[in-house]
Amino acid sequence: MSDLNTRHGDTSAVITGGAQGVGLAIARQLVAEGCRKLMLAGRDREKGEKAVAELAAMGADAGFTAIDLQDVEACLALIDAAISRFGAVNALVNAAALGARGTLTDTTPELWDRMFDTNARAPFFLMQGFVKHRQAEGGGGAIVNILSQCVHCGQSYLAPYSASKGALATLTKNVANAYRFDKIRCNAILPGWMDTPGEDITQRRYHGATDGWLERAEANQPMGQLCKPHELAGLASYLLSAQAGVMTGALIDYDQNIAGSYPE
Repeated sequence: MSDLNTRHGDTSAVITGGAQGVGLAIARQLVAEGCRKLMLAGRDREKGEKAVAELAAMGADAGFTAIDLQDVEACLALIDAAISRFGAVNALVNAAALGARGTLTDTTPELWDRMFDTNARAPFFLMQGFVKHRQAEGGGGAIVNILSQCVHCGQSYLAPYSASKGALATLTKNVANAYRFDKIRCNAILPGWMDTPGEDITQRRYHGATDGWLERAEANQPMGQLCKPHELAGLASYLLSAQAGVMTGALIDYDQNIAGSYPE
């Protein structure tokens, strides 16, 4: 078994949503475990450059690409840019997502399209570019998609979001099945309510949250906290590593509330 500090010594990764939250937490974890080649992607160049500086201080050759995930050509170009910089890429993390609100009755066609273009179509074409590259390299490699507990249902105001994440769940299994003989693994993590910068913005924008909302929310959780990105990152790192063995096509619930449970 490889040492945890070096098990990603040969990893070259692309991480969307890599400038903050879950994506950045996974990037930090990979670098802590030996990864020295990372291409982060996100919308905010200033945040991206700050993340790159942090990872560089940890010893990594990190780059950032500002990207609109609704642009298919930009998604494919992201994989090409990483290959051009590092020579090869063998890990892909789809962590970026649009979390706007919408119910069945008030969701517009425009919101539906933006949700699916960002949360399902973008990962599809990022995986397409990644898999084609890995096949050209003789196979191997790992993908981790960050989904949501909303895959199981989701609140009424998350109808298009839940649908888009459900699409990515099916796609995760489809990709895992299609390319297992190429030794390309594809798994997903389904986190529950998470403590991220994006969630703070969402709570304030859509739910009228005020200062202290996080502490109040955590006080009502079974384990006294929301899901933490740095804790989830350890699981993502494992799934991307050789230590995960033949594990592929898994949809891993990551929450303290159990899907399918009911009040006693």
